[in-house]
Amino acid sequence: MNTLLRCGLLLSTLLAACMAWAATPADKTAEMPTQSSARSDKIAVGIIAGGVAGTYIRIAADMATVLDTDKLRVFAIIGKGSLQNIDDLLHLKGIDMAIVQSDVLEYLKRQGTYPEIEKRIHYVAKLYNEEFHLIARSDIKTPNDLAGKKVNYDVKGSGTALTASILFDTLKIAVEPTHFDQETALEKLKNGEIAALAYVAGKPTPLFEKIAATDQLHFLTIDHMPALLQTYLPASLGHQDYPLLIRTDQEVRTIAVGAVLAVYRWSRFSKRYLRVAEFTTHFFENFGAFQQTARHPKWREISLSASIPGWTRFKAAQEWLDQTR
Repeated sequence: MNTLLRCGLLLSTLLAACMAWAATPADKTAEMPTQSSARSDKIAVGIIAGGVAGTYIRIAADMATVLDTDKLRVFAIIGKGSLQNIDDLLHLKGIDMAIVQSDVLEYLKRQGTYPEIEKRIHYVAKLYNEEFHLIARSDIKTPNDLAGKKVNYDVKGSGTALTASILFDTLKIAVEPTHFDQETALEKLKNGEIAALAYVAGKPTPLFEKIAATDQLHFLTIDHMPALLQTYLPASLGHQDYPLLIRTDQEVRTIAVGAVLAVYRWSRFSKRYLRVAEFTTHFFENFGAFQQTARHPKWREISLSASIPGWTRFKAAQEWLDQTR
């Protein structure tokens, strides 16, 4: 009899597990139950950002530092760029938000990678503009000189790879892309193994602090062509950004792309929606703390009410903005 009872309990458990699995959304795995009633009011959200040398992870780390409380934990997670971040946001458990480039959604729609992607990914806020850095050997004077030469696009799936491919295609310059991580690419550039590297990151980025005058590297100017400005914003790099690379009387023209705090479109009454909504309220109400001098300079460029063409704002974020107007 005991054996029959144990078998019955085992079958019931397996049936419950199968039913839970069947109820899992196509994109995200089912929500994990809280581990104990004592911690049931603890909110945890994960934000996937960028590589260790970029601005994304520093912004996410600021969020984790400022917003962590007894009720809220924010996890800043190293990512592999905008395209991979979107895939992780769609499919990985524990990833609630991702910092990505604003042009990634349009790119994915054109590629048809994910059906109706604009309905599955929304945004909490436009963060800041990221500058396109194109740094080359001293013998390379303009982007046209890179024709037929090796230019590093960062790792495959990264936001830099996306923007670099669009830029060189728009400029009609056929280069040979490489896909090293940025730290490796910088060493290869110094050694003359590649002609240039592209990097989309908020200025100033720590990667270029490792360059000395003896390395004989410099930033290339990206002219503000109308064809580029249909997608990107005009921007510039100055001496205050990179004092070792740019003279006091010099300004290097370039383009910029917006950084976005993207969110998975959870069902409105799901636990994960409520958690991200709680994060959003806490983030917006404490936004002033991010604009202090101890935080990354890019925070001082951000307007929470700024909109992004082609994107839909996360409902809880829109409701907060509507209530505070």
